[in-house]
Amino acid sequence: MKDIIDCPAERAVYFIGGKWKIRILFNLSRKKKVRFGELKRNLKTITQQMLSKQLKELEQDGIVNRKVHQIVPPKVEYSLTEFGNSLIPILRSFSDWNKRNSRTILFKLNKNFEEDRIR
Repeated sequence: MKDIIDCPAERAVYFIGGKWKIRILFNLSRKKKVRFGELKRNLKTITQQMLSKQLKELEQDGIVNRKVHQIVPPKVEYSLTEFGNSLIPILRSFSDWNKRNSRTILFKLNKNFEEDRIR
């Protein structure tokens, strides 16, 4: 843990690392509240178990709010916290960087892509 504490950028990436968290955050940034099923549909290939795990981690880290409505069947909505919303400009800057460098990135991904690096 000490090595991570010494590197602010790595400490920040700790909260959004992995294959799905950035995609989840972008989905949540588009609407104020999103239900679990809608997230699952939008993320197509994510399993229900993985989506649940990622949402729990984001909730524990204070990035996502989870609100359960006591009706039958239960209705659960997810939204970004203030802390979570503070990540969106950073994620947009990653997206802008990707657009500016799309040729190089596409070439590198096609040449060297390793699925395990994003898990």
